[in-house]
Amino acid sequence: MKKRHFLKTTLMASLASLAFSQAAVAANPVLKIGFVGVTSGPAASWGISNQRSMETRAAWINETGGVKIGGTTYNVEIVAFDDQKDPKRAIAGMEKMAQEGIHYVVGPNVDDGAAAVRPVAEQKGIMYFPYAFPKSLYTKPASNAVLGMVANYQSGPAIYSYMMKNKGVKSVAFVAANESDPLSQRDGGVAAAKALGLKVTSSNVTYQVDTTDFTPVLLPVLKTRPDLLVLSGVSPANAPQLIRSARELGYKGLISTETAQDANVLKEGAGDLANGFVSVGGASTPQLASDMMREFVKRYTKMFGEYNDESNTKVYALEYILETLKANPKGMKDVAVFQKTMDTFEAPNPYMVGDAKLKYVGMSSFGQKRQVSVPLVVNVYNGGKFETLFVAQVD
Repeated sequence: MKKRHFLKTTLMASLASLAFSQAAVAANPVLKIGFVGVTSGPAASWGISNQRSMETRAAWINETGGVKIGGTTYNVEIVAFDDQKDPKRAIAGMEKMAQEGIHYVVGPNVDDGAAAVRPVAEQKGIMYFPYAFPKSLYTKPASNAVLGMVANYQSGPAIYSYMMKNKGVKSVAFVAANESDPLSQRDGGVAAAKALGLKVTSSNVTYQVDTTDFTPVLLPVLKTRPDLLVLSGVSPANAPQLIRSARELGYKGLISTETAQDANVLKEGAGDLANGFVSVGGASTPQLASDMMREFVKRYTKMFGEYNDESNTKVYALEYILETLKANPKGMKDVAVFQKTMDTFEAPNPYMVGDAKLKYVGMSSFGQKRQVSVPLVVNVYNGGKFETLFVAQVD
């Protein structure tokens, strides 16, 4: 009887303790952070990586008691909206965030969407972290957008310079989808290539995003015999198709892009034909990754059953938002305070080894600090996975 009574008492105490713990967590006020981006269609992996990174980190924060900003501890809730790569839907998503009183949003993932939501963000007092490259979003008088990654006009020259020095590249050709994002990235790439002294053999060939046969698209480009074929702004769905077609047409040269890609999609769509393909990777390598980054990867993989290397970059936006709010809690309600804090903000980078810092950059490109500082990691695809080609830094 005594043993049974002891077990019963212990069980009741444990349940009471669990209930108290759950009540304590539930008692935390909620800090909502928005995501507006593409999670369906050919470019879906870009936005899915964003959303999953945010949800993984939010769940981790909440599990460990929440985030303390000022004198209050909050649970983090991610409010997501799939804009389907449609600017009109992106606007609707940003308006939804404003209606819910959300002041900080990650996304959109493409140029059109990021430009379209600017008026809503500025009118409603929302800071947003797009993965889009138009400089007009980050230069004055614009003030509410923060570039969440390295831009193509920053990564392109770095990639081309590496190819020239290490691979003997002297000529380059560009192919782009007939959409504003890829065309803009192509134009930036052409300008960068010419500035470096590369011969541009072709730069006016485009394709529709729903193209399934890329042979007639690539034939006139490959006839110019470029050392490097650049797939400007290519979506993860189109990349393996273009690579496969180029290789099957006998192209032996190098292929690259300034957009991030998905190793699993490349493996399924192009297999070994994608070996040697160069792209911008996530902002981490095994050598740079801290224990916290490795834990993030582990938790992400457990939650979703797979991992996207691009999330090494996408993990940063939420961290920057929360750490900047910690630095000045008045930013919770006033994005003007957040913007002012950005100018001098600095905090330890939990995802990198050494003394790396979270800080805002962009003075060289935009004349104001409207970009998160993440390493420029350039990858090469080989045997079903990405390998680090080189690492650089953007000011």
